[in-house]
Amino acid sequence: MSQTKRPARRPARRRGGRDMAALLSDFGHDLPLVPAPAPLGKDPRLFKYAGRRGAAKPRRGWSAAKAPALAWRMTSDQAPVFWPFISAPALPPTGAQMGIDQLSGGSFYADPLGWVLRDDVPVTNPNVFFFAKPGLGKSATTKAFCLRMMPFGYRVLILGDPKDEYEKLCRALGVEPFAIGPGMRTRINPLAKGPLGQGWDELPAEEARRRATIIFGRWLTLVRGLVGSMRIGTNHVPFGPTDADVVHTALEYLTGYGQGSTQLRETTIPELWHLLHNPTRELVSRSRYATMQQFLDETRLLRDALGQLVKGALAGLFDDHSNIEVDWRAPIQSLSLSRLDDLGDEAVGIALLCLNSWGRGMRETAEPGDLRIVVRDESWRQLRLGPDAVKSFDADLRLSRGVAGRGGDIQFAIAHKPSDLLAAGDAGSQAATIAKDLLDLADVKILGGQNPKVARELDSMLGLGPVTQTLVTGWARQDKGRALWCVGEATYKVRTVLHPLERDLTWTNEAIETAS
Repeated sequence: MSQTKRPARRPARRRGGRDMAALLSDFGHDLPLVPAPAPLGKDPRLFKYAGRRGAAKPRRGWSAAKAPALAWRMTSDQAPVFWPFISAPALPPTGAQMGIDQLSGGSFYADPLGWVLRDDVPVTNPNVFFFAKPGLGKSATTKAFCLRMMPFGYRVLILGDPKDEYEKLCRALGVEPFAIGPGMRTRINPLAKGPLGQGWDELPAEEARRRATIIFGRWLTLVRGLVGSMRIGTNHVPFGPTDADVVHTALEYLTGYGQGSTQLRETTIPELWHLLHNPTRELVSRSRYATMQQFLDETRLLRDALGQLVKGALAGLFDDHSNIEVDWRAPIQSLSLSRLDDLGDEAVGIALLCLNSWGRGMRETAEPGDLRIVVRDESWRQLRLGPDAVKSFDADLRLSRGVAGRGGDIQFAIAHKPSDLLAAGDAGSQAATIAKDLLDLADVKILGGQNPKVARELDSMLGLGPVTQTLVTGWARQDKGRALWCVGEATYKVRTVLHPLERDLTWTNEAIETAS
């Protein structure tokens, strides 16, 4: 029996074949070896995690927290690196660079008119109220704001400088301020026609009527405020609709408007007083009085109030035609009132009232792009003259968007504390209510250092809250130039930074240094 021979087993074929390294090795070429990667070290842990029952270490106790946090020590300057203390959205970098925003660490820029034109800033008017204790940099911040807005096309009008704080600034800019006071040559007529009276004989009838309405309305507001500043005991002299009609009729008679004259003649407050003392039959008839004696009897209080002004607070100051030529192209113009200090706060308030009327008349028309910052220092003195003086100030604030034909004036009012506004009258009176509502006409409020009592007043009027009160009574009082800028509903903690040249121009302690 023959045996069948099995075929030889073939060598097993490698799965996948030979790789490239083996093929090259057959021909004497070896591929370079790839170095092994170095082992990666572990990053340091920021937090050390523990079990649910705490870390199992001596003297560590039991902890309910899963991951105990580490304690970090740092200053308030370093903390914003990890946790930015930003309480409000940043404002655009336009306008005057005032200083440092202490909450974000960036620069703070002030641009009230620019804010009004933006939808992302909650501001609808450019008016500014500044409250701060004396000596904490209130005047320096105001002057720095005015100086730094000038390169953007703004000019400054100081409508009454009771302490001559702006004289050095004016002279540095090549402008001599106008000094008003007893014995001074400067005369300002608050019943000046202003630019609206120019070219009257060439105006169409409709335009003449429109301008007359504006001019006579401004004059009537002034006379109402002046008469209301006089007192009978503790009460202000009333100025009712009949008085307003008599004054309006008398002003139309004095200017020739009532007779249809082609020229609008300028008049003064003494001329108005003399006409009411010696009325013509035409004035009596147009004022709807039956007899001359009835006119004199029923206007006695009005005439006596104007007489006290003409012979008292207005004597030699606002009782004649203006004899000054104001260069409205100059970077700044100022009307100094320090010479009136000896006459008392009431005289200064009346002067401010007259200057406001005159300034409003000068700004009723202006060229496009003529932007002004109208500074109203010691504005509380005017508000104490009574309800009609408060209404006059209220009218100025309301015109900030529409004055100068197209708008462009920033009304910058300065006071020491909010109770200055409430001092316009007794609690609950019309004057006090209107004065308090003036804050609603200023969407920008600058709050400097104050005492705790005043800070509580600010909180009751503005709703600041405890944190803001603490900043006003603490941080803002610790150095000059510190203040909270309330822009709409947002609050910024700002420290004004002055250039050495600005420090010299804004220094207001010369009198104290001289006395010491």
